[in-house]
Amino acid sequence: MAELKYKPVPHDHKAFIGKAKKRKGFKKAYEGLEEEYAVIREMIAARCKSGLTQEGVAKLMATTKSAVSRLESSGKHAPSLATLKKYARAVGCRLEIKLIPKRSNGRSKMHAS
Repeated sequence: MAELKYKPVPHDHKAFIGKAKKRKGFKKAYEGLEEEYAVIREMIAARCKSGLTQEGVAKLMATTKSAVSRLESSGKHAPSLATLKKYARAVGCRLEIKLIPKRSNGRSKMHAS
């Protein structure tokens, strides 16, 4: 069986976003999805570092390329924790999730319950 290797196409994300933010409504919509995009960037970076294509990850996860493609895109699909763990294992990583307190004026906001 041939090993699948992914060779990414060069992409200047900062330049792309700079141009896109000039479009009406883009900046607000993009900033509203900040966390989703951060997760997607992490996933794609991990897959690229592993040298796998979406097809390769799909085989390791026992799923389809289209399912992996949906995981790596923003939209209505919200993957489960179990699916994110499977993806992480497939690309040679472990999943780590952190809750970071919001800061206001340099001080942490902590509320007792």
